Amino acid sequence: MNLPSKLVTFFAAAALLAPSPTFAMRPVLPNDLTFATSRTPSAPGVRAPDHTGAGAVGSANEATADPPVPRPNGTPCTAMLFRNATFAAYAAQTFSYAPPAGCPGPFEKIVFNGNFSVSAGIQYDRTASVEVGNVPIYFGTTAEPSPALGPSWHVERDVTDDAALFATPQSVEADIFNIVNSTYTGVISGTAYLQFYPAGRSYQSQAPDLVLPFPGVAGGPQHLNTGSSTLSATYVFPTNVERAFLDVYAQSQQTDEQYFLCAPNNVAPELFACGNGPLRETQIAIDGIPAGVAPVYPWIFTGGLDPYLWVPIPGVQTLEFEPYRVDLTPFAGVLSNGNAHTITLSVDNADNYFQGFATLYAYQDHGNKTVTGAVTRDTLKAHAPETFVENLTGSSPSVVGTLRVTSQRLYEIDGYVNTSHGRVVTQLESLLDFANEQAYSNESDFTGTLVTNQVTTDETHVVTIGPKHTETHDNLVSFPLSVSLAVVLDDTGTGTQVATIDQHFVEANLFEEPTGIFGNYASNEVTPTDTLDILDGEYITGNTNQSSKQTYELFNSLGRCYSQTVTAANNLVSGVSNAPCDRGAAMRAISGLRGR
Repeated sequence: MNLPSKLVTFFAAAALLAPSPTFAMRPVLPNDLTFATSRTPSAPGVRAPDHTGAGAVGSANEATADPPVPRPNGTPCTAMLFRNATFAAYAAQTFSYAPPAGCPGPFEKIVFNGNFSVSAGIQYDRTASVEVGNVPIYFGTTAEPSPALGPSWHVERDVTDDAALFATPQSVEADIFNIVNSTYTGVISGTAYLQFYPAGRSYQSQAPDLVLPFPGVAGGPQHLNTGSSTLSATYVFPTNVERAFLDVYAQSQQTDEQYFLCAPNNVAPELFACGNGPLRETQIAIDGIPAGVAPVYPWIFTGGLDPYLWVPIPGVQTLEFEPYRVDLTPFAGVLSNGNAHTITLSVDNADNYFQGFATLYAYQDHGNKTVTGAVTRDTLKAHAPETFVENLTGSSPSVVGTLRVTSQRLYEIDGYVNTSHGRVVTQLESLLDFANEQAYSNESDFTGTLVTNQVTTDETHVVTIGPKHTETHDNLVSFPLSVSLAVVLDDTGTGTQVATIDQHFVEANLFEEPTGIFGNYASNEVTPTDTLDILDGEYITGNTNQSSKQTYELFNSLGRCYSQTVTAANNLVSGVSNAPCDRGAAMRAISGLRGR
């Protein structure tokens, strides 16, 4: 951490040495779907957790305002992935999947459900993922326990796009690598299953024809130790690919865990900071040619910065990550040429380390066995340009001043494919903005303040020109993050840290099609604060003045609306409220995409 030097070792071990309490998008909502009343649906023979996603007032258990996956009316078929599995070793666990008997489909909605818990004790937050046929269908982290409480939580995810994968028996792998011994005593357990909602007679599937794992190996997400590390997979695609997408996950770990606090290498040592600066982005290439960029979301885990911050409300997407979808459709004609094609993924500026994997989706031309096409324009560069402005005075450990790192890139990728219904041209334009400003006031080895404000914004405009009509899709994502850390210790390393976080995720989509204009908007914000008591620069002895709030809002132009706020005080849920959506604000955010 870029704080006084005495705290560097402390933060590496604080979450384990402390008796810390609990730890616990595309939002496309078709008009014929309804929200479930609880985030804890039960499969036959599966006991759901004893709480809803919002939590109960007065509880210290995990609580979120995250909405449930919208489901069609009707009774789903269920396929179990694993039941009451125990994760107490640093190893993957494997299972088997079979399509639900007597339930042939097609399916209007497929939902992944996971019910997890960790026994009371001392344990790290752990990375958790579930793969079917090496395709990630869930990725997130676990909650941290305390000696007095073992938290439980429920996660769910819309996996309808994976329908082709679920049509046949598959291997299942659950990767929750956990160490249990006399020091680290928390045992993680979990049950996971799929719900299949049969489609009505008028339903027309829009699921991809192909679902391919990336990089397609066992072991869950794979390590990307440095910016030059790559993950790759080589595919021979069908010769009639019309559209293609890559859903990307990139999770920061170890030195990179709080990469948003990292400083440029020339000043990192005197600031006791991680290096390579704060900019991280995931880069995708096809046969060595830059093909897309996925901005990295600044996830903060339940042991991050101060474990009490996240009790009982975890950070944005902490328990269940959202992938970023990269549109590879301009390359559809190239992918269809019958040759082998290698797709690679890397994280620019990674510094030990990131974990990554992805899912590759493709749609085929059902009227032709062969299509042709080409990429006609690609201005995407291999690396993002960065600008550094340093205004620091003093010498280590007494440094005061600011650092500002910015990056902006505008690129266009165009391509066409000749299909059974004529030539289809795809024009993709994206503007990716990044800014990080850090303000330091380090007085000594024992006392200092760091305030970081970072925002990543990605605006993508896709025009699809067919022989009969033109469609446009505008997508805006924004990742604002503010972190304030003020540490005051005496010469024995005893004192306090005051932390205040504002973590936000915003996404808006606008679709202009021959049948009309449709919009979606989602906003998820978590704002915790806490005063941490520190002993001898190594141990957390308690905390005071803790409070937190999460507000999740989503809205679509078809009238679906969700708004919930969960608050916490002194590490207990203090309130749960539902409110009418601010339709005006949501519509302004959606409408603002027009003309960009």
